[in-house]
Amino acid sequence: MTTALNKDNFDSFINGAGKPVLVDLWASWCGPCRMLSPLVDALAESRSDIAVGKVDVDDNPDIAMRYGVQSIPTLLLFKDGELVDRSVGYVPQAALEAFVAKAL
Repeated sequence: MTTALNKDNFDSFINGAGKPVLVDLWASWCGPCRMLSPLVDALAESRSDIAVGKVDVDDNPDIAMRYGVQSIPTLLLFKDGELVDRSVGYVPQAALEAFVAKAL
């Protein structure tokens, strides 16, 4: 399951998950975002060892600015509340799995 994140719940989600967190920053008008979204959703459904959140950058530009996001989709990977890695652009399923494994 993915969680819609915004300025009100972002920090508590990252810090309170108790496991690594993957955050997908996206927008509805972004083609690569629409291609990546089902992969992120499938990952969220199949893995209980990570928490997955999504941030619509059009509705939450402050979060995007906070992490210096200049292109989307951007994936942010957090461990123990700290940003450990980022990925920019579409990635295939195998690369997404390898990216997440960095925080496990």
